[in-house]
Amino acid sequence: MAWAAGHVFAAPAVAADEPDVVVTIKPIHALVSEVMEGVGKPVLIVQGSASPHTFTLKPSSASAISKAQVFVRVSEHLEPFTRKLVEGLPDSVTLLTLADQSLGVKLLDMRQTGTFEPHHHDHEGEHEGKEPEQGEEGDDDHDHEAGEVKDPHIWLDPDNAKSIVTAVARVLSEKWPEYKDKFQTNAEKTRARIDALDADIANQLKSVQSKPFVVFHDAYQYFDSHFGLSAVGSITVSPDQQPSAKRLTEVRAKIRELKAGCVFAEPTFQPKLLATVTEDTGARIGELDPVGQTLEPGPQLYDQLLQELAHNLVACLNAPAAR
Repeated sequence: MAWAAGHVFAAPAVAADEPDVVVTIKPIHALVSEVMEGVGKPVLIVQGSASPHTFTLKPSSASAISKAQVFVRVSEHLEPFTRKLVEGLPDSVTLLTLADQSLGVKLLDMRQTGTFEPHHHDHEGEHEGKEPEQGEEGDDDHDHEAGEVKDPHIWLDPDNAKSIVTAVARVLSEKWPEYKDKFQTNAEKTRARIDALDADIANQLKSVQSKPFVVFHDAYQYFDSHFGLSAVGSITVSPDQQPSAKRLTEVRAKIRELKAGCVFAEPTFQPKLLATVTEDTGARIGELDPVGQTLEPGPQLYDQLLQELAHNLVACLNAPAAR
Protein backbone atom coordinates (compact mmCIF):
# COMPACT_ATOMS: atom_id res chain seq x y z
CA MET A 1 0.00 0.00 0.00
CA ALA A 2 1.38 3.39 -1.00
CA TRP A 3 1.48 6.20 1.53
CA ALA A 4 1.97 9.09 -0.88
CA ALA A 5 -0.67 11.34 0.62
CA GLY A 6 0.73 11.16 4.13
CA HIS A 7 4.44 11.23 3.30
CA VAL A 8 4.59 13.73 0.43
CA PHE A 9 1.85 16.19 1.30
CA ALA A 10 1.90 15.95 5.09
CA ALA A 11 -1.73 14.89 5.11
CA PRO A 12 -3.14 12.97 8.07
CA ALA A 13 -2.13 9.34 8.12
CA VAL A 14 -4.55 7.16 6.18
CA ALA A 15 -5.93 3.80 7.10
CA ALA A 16 -4.09 0.83 5.65
CA ASP A 17 -7.01 -0.10 3.39
CA GLU A 18 -7.80 3.42 2.14
CA PRO A 19 -7.44 3.71 -1.65
CA ASP A 20 -4.41 5.72 -2.74
CA VAL A 21 -5.48 7.80 -5.74
CA VAL A 22 -3.54 10.72 -7.24
CA VAL A 23 -5.14 13.24 -9.64
CA THR A 24 -3.53 16.01 -11.69
CA ILE A 25 -5.92 18.98 -11.83
CA LYS A 26 -8.63 20.51 -9.66
CA PRO A 27 -11.78 19.86 -11.78
CA ILE A 28 -10.96 16.18 -12.18
CA HIS A 29 -9.90 15.96 -8.53
CA ALA A 30 -13.34 17.30 -7.59
CA LEU A 31 -15.15 14.62 -9.61
CA VAL A 32 -12.90 11.86 -8.28
CA SER A 33 -13.47 13.17 -4.74
CA GLU A 34 -17.22 12.77 -5.20
CA VAL A 35 -16.87 9.19 -6.40
CA MET A 36 -14.59 8.40 -3.43
CA GLU A 37 -16.77 10.08 -0.79
CA GLY A 38 -16.94 7.96 2.33
CA VAL A 39 -14.03 5.78 1.20
CA GLY A 40 -11.02 8.06 0.89
CA LYS A 41 -9.67 11.33 -0.48
CA PRO A 42 -7.58 11.65 -3.64
CA VAL A 43 -4.31 13.57 -3.69
CA LEU A 44 -4.13 16.67 -5.93
CA ILE A 45 -0.90 17.41 -7.83
CA VAL A 46 -1.46 20.81 -9.53
CA GLN A 47 -2.41 22.97 -6.58
CA GLY A 48 -3.02 26.67 -5.94
CA SER A 49 -2.96 28.95 -8.98
CA ALA A 50 -0.59 26.72 -10.97
CA SER A 51 -1.50 25.91 -14.58
CA PRO A 52 -1.26 22.33 -15.90
CA HIS A 53 0.19 23.75 -19.13
CA THR A 54 3.29 25.10 -17.38
CA PHE A 55 3.45 23.00 -14.21
CA THR A 56 6.86 21.63 -13.23
CA LEU A 57 6.68 18.32 -11.44
CA LYS A 58 8.60 18.24 -8.17
CA PRO A 59 10.43 15.08 -7.12
CA SER A 60 8.03 14.65 -4.20
CA SER A 61 5.01 14.78 -6.53
CA ALA A 62 6.64 12.38 -8.97
CA SER A 63 7.22 10.01 -6.07
CA ALA A 64 3.60 10.30 -4.97
CA ILE A 65 2.42 9.34 -8.45
CA SER A 66 4.82 6.42 -8.73
CA LYS A 67 3.70 5.05 -5.35
CA ALA A 68 -0.02 5.55 -5.98
CA GLN A 69 -2.41 2.73 -6.80
CA VAL A 70 -4.37 4.80 -9.34
CA PHE A 71 -3.16 7.88 -11.24
CA VAL A 72 -5.74 10.00 -13.07
CA ARG A 73 -4.87 12.61 -15.69
CA VAL A 74 -6.60 14.21 -18.69
CA SER A 75 -3.93 13.84 -21.38
CA GLU A 76 -0.27 14.47 -22.03
CA HIS A 77 -1.31 17.46 -24.14
CA LEU A 78 -3.00 19.20 -21.19
CA GLU A 79 -0.47 17.98 -18.60
CA PRO A 80 2.86 17.73 -20.47
CA PHE A 81 4.65 17.12 -17.17
CA THR A 82 3.10 13.63 -17.15
CA ARG A 83 4.45 12.55 -20.53
CA LYS A 84 7.78 11.06 -19.51
CA LEU A 85 6.59 10.14 -16.04
CA VAL A 86 3.90 7.72 -17.20
CA GLU A 87 6.37 5.89 -19.43
CA GLY A 88 8.21 4.77 -16.31
CA LEU A 89 5.28 4.05 -14.00
CA PRO A 90 5.52 0.71 -12.20
CA ASP A 91 2.97 -1.99 -13.03
CA SER A 92 1.40 -1.44 -9.61
CA VAL A 93 0.01 1.95 -10.75
CA THR A 94 -3.23 1.93 -12.76
CA LEU A 95 -3.14 4.87 -15.19
CA LEU A 96 -6.46 6.43 -16.22
CA THR A 97 -6.14 8.92 -19.09
CA LEU A 98 -9.53 10.57 -19.50
CA ALA A 99 -9.24 12.12 -22.98
CA ASP A 100 -10.25 8.82 -24.53
CA GLN A 101 -13.35 8.31 -26.65
CA SER A 102 -13.57 4.69 -25.53
CA LEU A 103 -14.61 6.05 -22.13
CA GLY A 104 -17.61 7.81 -23.67
CA VAL A 105 -15.89 11.20 -23.60
CA LYS A 106 -16.64 13.49 -26.55
CA LEU A 107 -13.42 14.87 -28.04
CA LEU A 108 -13.31 17.99 -30.20
CA ASP A 109 -10.51 18.97 -32.56
CA MET A 110 -8.42 21.98 -31.69
CA ARG A 111 -10.06 24.87 -33.54
CA GLN A 112 -8.12 25.72 -36.68
CA THR A 113 -10.42 28.01 -38.63
CA GLY A 114 -12.26 31.30 -38.35
CA THR A 115 -10.84 33.86 -35.98
CA PHE A 116 -9.23 31.42 -33.59
CA GLU A 117 -5.48 31.28 -33.21
CA PRO A 118 -4.04 28.53 -35.47
CA HIS A 119 -2.65 25.68 -33.39
CA HIS A 120 0.98 25.91 -34.47
CA HIS A 121 2.46 27.61 -31.39
CA ASP A 122 4.60 30.04 -33.38
CA HIS A 123 6.35 31.68 -30.38
CA GLU A 124 5.32 35.03 -31.74
CA GLY A 125 7.95 37.08 -29.99
CA GLU A 126 10.74 34.96 -31.50
CA HIS A 127 9.32 33.93 -34.84
CA GLU A 128 6.99 36.77 -35.73
CA GLY A 129 6.34 36.92 -39.44
CA LYS A 130 7.61 33.42 -40.27
CA GLU A 131 6.56 29.84 -39.66
CA PRO A 132 8.53 27.98 -36.97
CA GLU A 133 11.18 25.68 -38.30
CA GLN A 134 11.34 22.04 -37.40
CA GLY A 135 12.96 21.57 -34.03
CA GLU A 136 12.25 25.11 -32.79
CA GLU A 137 9.16 24.13 -30.85
CA GLY A 138 9.20 23.38 -27.12
CA ASP A 139 8.31 20.05 -25.56
CA ASP A 140 4.58 20.72 -25.78
CA ASP A 141 4.70 22.95 -28.87
CA HIS A 142 4.47 20.84 -31.98
CA ASP A 143 3.04 21.53 -35.43
CA HIS A 144 -0.06 19.44 -36.05
CA GLU A 145 -2.32 18.71 -38.97
CA ALA A 146 -5.92 19.81 -38.50
CA GLY A 147 -7.81 17.19 -36.51
CA GLU A 148 -4.68 15.48 -35.18
CA VAL A 149 -4.70 17.17 -31.78
CA LYS A 150 -7.82 17.06 -29.67
CA ASP A 151 -8.85 19.89 -27.38
CA PRO A 152 -8.04 18.59 -23.87
CA HIS A 153 -10.41 20.80 -21.83
CA ILE A 154 -12.97 18.01 -21.77
CA TRP A 155 -14.40 18.59 -18.27
CA LEU A 156 -16.14 21.83 -19.32
CA ASP A 157 -18.85 19.79 -21.07
CA PRO A 158 -21.17 18.38 -18.38
CA ASP A 159 -21.84 15.30 -20.50
CA ASN A 160 -18.11 14.61 -20.50
CA ALA A 161 -18.03 15.14 -16.74
CA LYS A 162 -20.63 12.40 -16.35
CA SER A 163 -18.59 10.07 -18.57
CA ILE A 164 -15.51 10.85 -16.46
CA VAL A 165 -17.41 9.98 -13.28
CA THR A 166 -18.53 6.68 -14.82
CA ALA A 167 -15.00 5.81 -15.90
CA VAL A 168 -13.50 6.68 -12.53
CA ALA A 169 -16.10 4.61 -10.68
CA ARG A 170 -15.41 1.63 -12.95
CA VAL A 171 -11.63 1.79 -12.50
CA LEU A 172 -11.86 2.26 -8.74
CA SER A 173 -14.39 -0.58 -8.47
CA GLU A 174 -12.04 -2.90 -10.36
CA LYS A 175 -9.15 -1.88 -8.12
CA TRP A 176 -11.11 -2.09 -4.86
CA PRO A 177 -14.11 -4.40 -5.39
CA GLU A 178 -14.94 -4.24 -1.68
CA TYR A 179 -16.01 -0.61 -2.23
CA LYS A 180 -17.79 -1.15 -5.54
CA ASP A 181 -21.29 -0.47 -4.23
CA LYS A 182 -20.16 2.78 -2.61
CA PHE A 183 -18.32 3.97 -5.71
CA GLN A 184 -21.28 3.18 -7.96
CA THR A 185 -23.79 4.84 -5.62
CA ASN A 186 -21.62 7.95 -5.40
CA ALA A 187 -21.24 8.02 -9.18
CA GLU A 188 -24.99 7.80 -9.69
CA LYS A 189 -25.58 10.68 -7.28
CA THR A 190 -22.87 12.76 -8.93
CA ARG A 191 -24.27 12.23 -12.44
CA ALA A 192 -27.72 13.29 -11.24
CA ARG A 193 -26.27 16.39 -9.63
CA ILE A 194 -24.39 17.27 -12.83
CA ASP A 195 -27.66 16.97 -14.77
CA ALA A 196 -29.26 19.49 -12.41
CA LEU A 197 -26.23 21.79 -12.69
CA ASP A 198 -26.38 21.50 -16.49
CA ALA A 199 -30.03 22.55 -16.60
CA ASP A 200 -29.44 25.46 -14.23
CA ILE A 201 -26.50 26.82 -16.21
CA ALA A 202 -28.30 26.39 -19.54
CA ASN A 203 -31.10 28.55 -18.18
CA GLN A 204 -28.64 31.21 -16.96
CA LEU A 205 -26.91 31.42 -20.34
CA LYS A 206 -29.99 31.77 -22.55
CA SER A 207 -29.70 35.56 -22.57
CA VAL A 208 -26.12 35.58 -23.91
CA GLN A 209 -26.10 32.75 -26.46
CA SER A 210 -25.98 35.08 -29.47
CA LYS A 211 -23.52 37.58 -28.01
CA PRO A 212 -19.94 37.29 -29.41
CA PHE A 213 -16.91 37.35 -27.15
CA VAL A 214 -13.15 36.73 -27.21
CA VAL A 215 -11.21 34.61 -24.71
CA PHE A 216 -7.59 34.72 -23.59
CA HIS A 217 -6.81 31.20 -24.85
CA ASP A 218 -9.13 28.73 -26.52
CA ALA A 219 -9.94 26.64 -23.47
CA TYR A 220 -13.74 26.90 -23.58
CA GLN A 221 -14.79 25.08 -26.73
CA TYR A 222 -16.55 22.29 -24.85
CA PHE A 223 -18.45 24.79 -22.72
CA ASP A 224 -19.31 26.93 -25.78
CA SER A 225 -20.48 23.95 -27.81
CA HIS A 226 -22.56 22.40 -25.05
CA PHE A 227 -24.36 25.61 -24.11
CA GLY A 228 -24.59 27.19 -27.57
CA LEU A 229 -22.37 30.20 -26.90
CA SER A 230 -20.68 32.51 -29.43
CA ALA A 231 -16.95 32.61 -28.72
CA VAL A 232 -15.37 34.16 -31.83
CA GLY A 233 -11.66 34.25 -31.11
CA SER A 234 -8.75 33.90 -28.72
CA ILE A 235 -5.77 36.09 -27.94
CA THR A 236 -3.37 33.13 -27.86
CA VAL A 237 -3.60 29.37 -28.28
CA SER A 238 -1.75 28.61 -25.05
CA PRO A 239 -1.63 30.51 -21.74
CA ASP A 240 2.13 29.98 -21.45
CA GLN A 241 2.84 32.00 -24.59
CA GLN A 242 3.05 35.79 -24.61
CA PRO A 243 1.14 37.33 -27.53
CA SER A 244 3.18 39.75 -29.64
CA ALA A 245 2.24 43.37 -30.33
CA LYS A 246 1.30 42.28 -33.84
CA ARG A 247 -1.03 39.62 -32.47
CA LEU A 248 -2.70 42.07 -30.09
CA THR A 249 -3.30 44.47 -32.98
CA GLU A 250 -4.88 41.67 -35.01
CA VAL A 251 -7.15 40.66 -32.15
CA ARG A 252 -8.20 44.26 -31.54
CA ALA A 253 -9.19 44.52 -35.21
CA LYS A 254 -11.22 41.31 -34.89
CA ILE A 255 -13.01 42.62 -31.82
CA ARG A 256 -14.09 45.70 -33.77
CA GLU A 257 -15.03 43.73 -36.88
CA LEU A 258 -17.07 41.10 -35.02
CA LYS A 259 -18.47 43.55 -32.45
CA ALA A 260 -17.39 41.30 -29.62
CA GLY A 261 -19.01 42.51 -26.42
CA CYS A 262 -16.41 41.15 -24.02
CA VAL A 263 -12.82 39.98 -23.88
CA PHE A 264 -12.15 37.51 -21.09
CA ALA A 265 -8.82 37.22 -19.33
CA GLU A 266 -7.71 34.43 -16.99
CA PRO A 267 -6.44 34.81 -13.42
CA THR A 268 -2.75 34.87 -14.42
CA PHE A 269 -3.16 37.07 -17.50
CA GLN A 270 -1.54 40.49 -17.41
CA PRO A 271 -4.19 43.27 -17.13
CA LYS A 272 -2.13 45.70 -19.21
CA LEU A 273 -2.30 43.40 -22.22
CA LEU A 274 -6.06 43.15 -21.88
CA ALA A 275 -6.35 46.94 -21.75
CA THR A 276 -4.26 47.13 -24.92
CA VAL A 277 -6.33 44.62 -26.84
CA THR A 278 -9.66 46.26 -25.94
CA GLU A 279 -8.57 49.87 -26.48
CA ASP A 280 -11.10 51.84 -28.55
CA THR A 281 -13.16 48.72 -29.29
CA GLY A 282 -16.09 49.23 -26.93
CA ALA A 283 -15.52 45.72 -25.56
CA ARG A 284 -15.81 45.10 -21.84
CA ILE A 285 -13.26 43.15 -19.83
CA GLY A 286 -14.16 40.04 -17.88
CA GLU A 287 -12.42 36.99 -16.44
CA LEU A 288 -12.88 33.26 -16.93
CA ASP A 289 -11.04 30.50 -15.11
CA PRO A 290 -11.17 27.11 -16.90
CA VAL A 291 -9.36 25.03 -14.26
CA GLY A 292 -10.35 26.65 -10.97
CA GLN A 293 -7.05 28.38 -10.26
CA THR A 294 -8.74 30.70 -7.76
CA LEU A 295 -10.97 28.04 -6.18
CA GLU A 296 -10.32 25.82 -3.20
CA PRO A 297 -9.98 22.14 -4.16
CA GLY A 298 -12.52 19.62 -3.02
CA PRO A 299 -15.70 17.84 -4.15
CA GLN A 300 -17.57 21.16 -4.42
CA LEU A 301 -15.16 22.68 -6.94
CA TYR A 302 -16.69 21.32 -10.14
CA ASP A 303 -20.05 22.97 -9.51
CA GLN A 304 -18.37 26.19 -8.42
CA LEU A 305 -16.21 26.23 -11.53
CA LEU A 306 -19.09 25.95 -14.00
CA GLN A 307 -21.31 28.31 -12.03
CA GLU A 308 -18.54 30.90 -11.96
CA LEU A 309 -18.02 30.61 -15.71
CA ALA A 310 -21.73 31.13 -16.32
CA HIS A 311 -22.00 34.02 -13.89
CA ASN A 312 -19.01 35.87 -15.32
CA LEU A 313 -20.17 35.40 -18.91
CA VAL A 314 -23.63 36.73 -18.14
CA ALA A 315 -22.35 39.61 -16.01
CA CYS A 316 -20.01 40.87 -18.73
CA LEU A 317 -22.04 40.17 -21.85
CA ASN A 318 -25.22 41.71 -20.44
CA ALA A 319 -23.47 44.78 -19.03
CA PRO A 320 -23.72 48.17 -20.78
CA ALA A 321 -21.18 48.74 -23.55
CA ALA A 322 -17.82 50.14 -22.48
CA ARG A 323 -17.11 53.74 -23.38
